[in-house]
Amino acid sequence: MNKVVIIDDEFLARSMVKEYLLKHPEFEVVAECGDGFEGLKAIQEHEPNLIFLDIQMPKISGFEMLELVDEPPAVIFATAFDEYAIKAFDAHAIDYLLKPFDQERFDKAIGKFLVQHKNDNSATKDLLNDAQLPNINNRIVVKNGSKIKIIPVQEVLYLEAADDFVKIFTKDGYYLKNKTMAFFESFLPQDMFVRSHRSFIVNIGEITRIDPYEKDGHVAVLKNGAKINVSRNGYGKLRDVLGL
Repeated sequence: MNKVVIIDDEFLARSMVKEYLLKHPEFEVVAECGDGFEGLKAIQEHEPNLIFLDIQMPKISGFEMLELVDEPPAVIFATAFDEYAIKAFDAHAIDYLLKPFDQERFDKAIGKFLVQHKNDNSATKDLLNDAQLPNINNRIVVKNGSKIKIIPVQEVLYLEAADDFVKIFTKDGYYLKNKTMAFFESFLPQDMFVRSHRSFIVNIGEITRIDPYEKDGHVAVLKNGAKINVSRNGYGKLRDVLGL
């Protein structure tokens, strides 16, 4: 039996998925959720084989919720975003259903799950590494112990690479996110953040001065006293942005 969790803020959309699943007795709906917070709890509790997931929901988006799951299950997106970056996750998601969809289209998505991805959810992790969020670059969602914290990007002082994670520094301390520096470099607003070094991305509004350091290097001194490495290339970027 394949356990299913349905996560969508629209009651009718959830009901439609449940109705269409009646033709597939090998699937059992163990939970249905109206937002990403409920969805995260349900995934942690039930460990489903498959989730049906809306992208745009209140509180946190479908992608943001997936990022908080340690071992994300297989995903079929059910979304109205026909112009969203479908290509970004087309190669990794089991399938995506554009609302409104019918039983025939739904059955095809179920078939893909049964044939291709029943025992392999690694594609979901690839999806999270490659996909770009739909116009949600004004916040970062992180797990802080058992709690979820939403950090507005303007509160981010700087980011630092830390092995497979990125440290996100705020005035309250730092939080870890299992993403790459390259992801954040493209994700964060270009007019607010600059990658000053391969290991650092800095909020330019926090810089008080840039001092020479060693040979061709520099350090950016922030308002809180933190010193951020600046490479030769990063120094050029900062000069351009700051108009130096």
